[in-house]
Amino acid sequence: MECSCIRQTDLPHTTALFADLVYHPDRVSTFYPFISSDPDSYDKAAAEIDFPADRRAALVNALRGQNGNSPSLDLLAKPGTVAVVTGQQVGLFSGPAYTVYKALTAAKLARHLTARGIAAVPVFWLATEDHDFAEVNQAWVFDSQYQPVRLEAGASPGQNQPVGQVILKSLPMDALREALAGMPFAEEAVALVRESYQPGRTFGEAFSSLVRSLLSSYGLLHLDPMAPAIRELAAPAIRDAIEAAPDLTRELLQRNSELTAAGYHAQVHVAEQTSLFFLLENGHRLTLQRKNGDYVAPGRKISSRELQDRAVQISPNALLRPVIQDSILPTVAYVGGPAELAYLAQSQVIYKKILGRQPVALHRAGFTVLDAHSRKLMSRYQLDLPDFFHSESAVREHIATTLVPPTLASAMQATIDKTSNDVDSLVAQLARFDATLSKAMAKSERKILYQLGKMRDKVARQSLARDERASQDAASLHGLIYPHQHLQERLYSIIPLVAKHGFGLIERLSDNVHFDCPDHQLLIV
Repeated sequence: MECSCIRQTDLPHTTALFADLVYHPDRVSTFYPFISSDPDSYDKAAAEIDFPADRRAALVNALRGQNGNSPSLDLLAKPGTVAVVTGQQVGLFSGPAYTVYKALTAAKLARHLTARGIAAVPVFWLATEDHDFAEVNQAWVFDSQYQPVRLEAGASPGQNQPVGQVILKSLPMDALREALAGMPFAEEAVALVRESYQPGRTFGEAFSSLVRSLLSSYGLLHLDPMAPAIRELAAPAIRDAIEAAPDLTRELLQRNSELTAAGYHAQVHVAEQTSLFFLLENGHRLTLQRKNGDYVAPGRKISSRELQDRAVQISPNALLRPVIQDSILPTVAYVGGPAELAYLAQSQVIYKKILGRQPVALHRAGFTVLDAHSRKLMSRYQLDLPDFFHSESAVREHIATTLVPPTLASAMQATIDKTSNDVDSLVAQLARFDATLSKAMAKSERKILYQLGKMRDKVARQSLARDERASQDAASLHGLIYPHQHLQERLYSIIPLVAKHGFGLIERLSDNVHFDCPDHQLLIV
């Protein structure tokens, strides 16, 4: 097994806020209270947690209903035990592979903290409240040629229905089996998915079942915030947030200005009428807007007092959600991706107002997983991972240049170099004779070099056209590494990777979660 690191700043779409959080945390200390790479941060965050015994008992009882008995739950029941929390939308077939990378990061950190004397358990927050059905109703896998295949489940959600409660009607099992055909562990992978995803189950139930099966040895506790017992635990902080809503909006607007002034971005747009709340009613998640101290839902107005009275029916928005989560749990650290950690820079002002504490923000581990053959192809064609972060045509052009016969490539480059030097010398002499002629010659030089470069590109393309295998290699490598202009971990489910490499891949991934390195990892298995 081979593993190499790629800096986050070499990945596409890395924001300045995230880059500074992982590489220069001192620059963002105004927005994040702890440095995740500093072991003392976890001691300080744990010391700030005041979690009463009765609340701990209620939490354990609620989680026992969702998880049954487990060593992690027994540990959580003990005074002083903290939680390392992560979570994800309940996507089809586990959603993107980084779902598993988040869970493995949380599980490993919990073990690490426990070994250091801070008793900790990993908790996976199932984002069942979200109502963006399009986000969860699809999964992407790759086939034996590493080409992306989109799968979609059959379901009929109600308008703005929380996705975790949507019932599965039909499932693309045949399409999954067809896509994975020929992979060494395809049958085992399909069987595992089929065991969890069955018609009649909800998206939340099926997702939780699959993640639990994949990560059965890592002690993760699953938390579904739609469960009545969890909603009761969330209600006190919800009421506090409703009461403080005017102040929170003002402080969020100020925080957004501070982020912009510091050269960063605000992940969530906030305006005066922005509400931090949704109303769960009759199976729907209704958007609320603030207006003159009250709240407006479709077709009616709700007072702040009524909203407080209905706190168990309130669902938090993206900025309030982590605060409500950490009011329910004794959270010492939250494991998230770049966007989720960006939320926390804004949510900090809510944490201060509602909880008076905030957990350590830790970036999840990130991987691009390749087989040994694909790695050999990269070496053959002189490709590094960042070379793929463009279009497939750019990869083809790169590969094409490596296929030109060395003697021809050398001769063309020598011609270009000699032409450039000779014409430069002529331009210099003309400049002493007549400046106008010198400028004309310089313009001609650019045209000559352009034509020579164009011929070199044509030779490379012709070399690729003559090599069908290389053309196929370009398609398969790009399809595996940067499918549809996405990082592998952001598009593909973990399922095709398991079908290709076996269930032992999970342990290999866990072994390569390193808290002293925030880089993305290229893992060869």
